[in-house]
Parts: sequence; C-alpha cells; structure tokens
Amino acid sequence: MKFIHAADIHLDSPLVGLAAYPDAPVEMLRTATRDAFVKLIDEAIAEAVDFMVIAGDLYDGNWKDYNTGHFFCREMGRLERARIPVFLLFGNHDAESEMTRRLTLPSNVRVFDARKPTSFQLEPLRVALHGRSFKEAATTENLAVGYPPAEPGWFNIGVLHTALEGNAAHAGYAPCSLAELAARGYQYWALGHVHEFAILSEAPWVVFPGNLQGRHARETGPRGAVLVSVEDGEVIAVERLIVDVLRWQHLRVNLGGATDFEAVVRRIGQGIDGLLAQLPNHQPVALRLTLEGATAAHGALFGDAARLRAEVIGQALARGGDRLWIEKLRLDTRPPEGAGKARAEAIDDLARVLAEAPHDAALLASLGEQLRAFADKVPAELLEAVPELAAVREGRFDALLEEVSAGLLARLQDDGDAQ
Repeated sequence: MKFIHAADIHLDSPLVGLAAYPDAPVEMLRTATRDAFVKLIDEAIAEAVDFMVIAGDLYDGNWKDYNTGHFFCREMGRLERARIPVFLLFGNHDAESEMTRRLTLPSNVRVFDARKPTSFQLEPLRVALHGRSFKEAATTENLAVGYPPAEPGWFNIGVLHTALEGNAAHAGYAPCSLAELAARGYQYWALGHVHEFAILSEAPWVVFPGNLQGRHARETGPRGAVLVSVEDGEVIAVERLIVDVLRWQHLRVNLGGATDFEAVVRRIGQGIDGLLAQLPNHQPVALRLTLEGATAAHGALFGDAARLRAEVIGQALARGGDRLWIEKLRLDTRPPEGAGKARAEAIDDLARVLAEAPHDAALLASLGEQLRAFADKVPAELLEAVPELAAVREGRFDALLEEVSAGLLARLQDDGDAQ
C-alpha cells in the first residue's frame, strides 16, 4: 500500500517579504498555499494512494470567510471521487476553539476527535490510525501518552501535532519524546508542526514532512509532503513529494579577491547562475542575497548601497528573468587583511604633509590666494560670525591650517576604528 503524509498546509496564509518589490508576483503570493495543495491532490490521484494523512495546521487560524473551507471541500471532493480517504487532525492553528465557521466535509474525510484519542481502521489494508486533535491552540500537555496501544497484527500509524523534544523554535505544543512514541508500538508516526522535513527515527518511523509551501525567507529550500510505501507490514520507502510553487532561497556569495565594484557584480552573477542551475526549470525563486568575505571593494559597497542594489536586481533579471526576485540584500563584508595597516600608514603620511604645510611658502601662497578670493565675497555680518574668515582675509593661515589638520586626522582615525 501507499499513503501520503502531509502537514502544516496553512491554507490562505500570506507569503511575506516581497510586497515592496515593484515586480513582485502578487497573484502567486496570494494563492501559493492553495496552488501547492492542488499539486498535492494531483500527486495523490496520480499515485493512486490508498489514503492521505494531514497531521495538523490545515488552516492558518480563523477563516476570513467561507472561501477557505469551500476550497478545501472542493479538493477533498476530488479525492472522494478517486476513492481516497483522508484522515485529518487539527493542530494549534486550526484548533476547534478557534474555528468560527465549520462546513460539513465530504464523507471521505475523517477527523480525529479533540476530546480524547480516536482510532480509525481500514479493514481491507489492516491499517489502524490513532490521533487526537487540538481543542485549545495552546495545548502544552503531552498528548502522546494517552494514545492507545498498537493493534496486534495491524500496521499502526500515530498522527500527532507536536513540537517533540528539542524543537524550542516551534514552541512547546504537545511536547513528547522519541522514547514515548516508540513505547506505543506503532510502525509509523505521522507528525506535524515543525516546518522542516525530518526523519527522526526508522524504528519506528518518526517523520515530519515539513510544510507544503515556504511562506517567508526563513523557510528556504524545497517544500512538500511524503509518500510512504509499505509491504508486508513494513515501511520500505519514505519519499518526498515536492509541491511548492515558489521557492525561498538564501545565497551567500564570497567576495574574497574581488578588487572593485565591477568584480563584485560579476561574482554575484556567477553565484546566481550556480543557484538557478540547481533548481527545477521555471521554478520561481525569492532570493535573500548575502555578500561576505574580505574584499578591497568593502568601502565602495557600503558607500553606494543604492547602486549595489540596482546592480543586484539587474543581475537577477538578466539571469532569472521573471522567475527571480530579490527579497533582501545583506552586506557582511570586511576589508582585506592588511588593509588596516595600509590605512594607518596613509594617515601617517598625510599627518606628515599637514605638519609641514605651515612651513611650505609655496603651498601657503597658493592656498591664501584661493581662500582670500572666497573670503572677499562673504558679507560683513558673516565675517563677524565666523572669525576664521576674517583671519583668511588678513592672511593669517597658520592657526586655521593647524585646526583643520587636527580635525581631519581625528575624523579619519575615528572612521578607521569604526571599520
């Protein structure tokens, strides 16, 4: 037999991070979770699976209107016509206490009770499914310990929405341990809640399929469900079914050795080419780009951020066309080794030149000629307010030169310390 295990579908959850992009795929962002779910149903029908398990967070909280429920009913109707039953467990995002509207689901959909563990049996396949939905969104009790013992001689599946142990990033909903799951004697645990794909154990099988569609830049890489194949009561394969319609990626480009702005742009283009070559053809991509490493262009990149972003978008359009959008550009570069020493030496050389300037007659004469031409045009009231201008008109440059030199050297030194 074969079955699909999915979770964390979050129907109608918005994708975030591209709203400010002028050419963002607005329609795709709006319908991505639905489109991914349609692809999943297509896979179920094409594979002629025996049943489907949805391990929580089908919805993304309260419905805004009936449209979300109508869409789910339509897709379940497709499975009903294909004679594929669905076993649905509610997680924290779609707990019964949050549901403001309920629709009668097609007869092929069986929902795990929220008051106590429920068991469903598929007699022809000798499969028993055990699960308990969330009644309250903030369910922090260990639900797994209340699940019934395994049915002897049957293939037992535990369906559970849980943070499990060690998943603090996903909050402590229905916490439990791998040892507690193994103690139930089931052959397969169909988990939900953690959005990353993971096979935590093969004896018994304990699997998080991850969510169907990445919704922001922290949910990178391929997303989907799993197809589980069973023979003689044993799992023989757990294969990923990738159904996401927009892929979030994080590309790090090392700029080590890039000597100028143009070299940086070439390096970015090469990085984008490498990324696109690893992805399915025409897969839309939202890209977070981080530039890192030691480069002589470090100062230029920070000094002209607007040009850098324009160049990055240009490279994305040239190489990815309408399938690639820049979600965010981050700079994590640094000056090359030895750049600090070279800067210090340059400041020392400048300090020596400035120290000798008051004694350089030719320099003072040239400087005085230019400054007096400026000072002669200044109104009398401004001369009174700025004593340095009066000193210029009188030909007294020594004190002014020393003051300006000290301020310039201090500013350069502060900038160097900040870097």
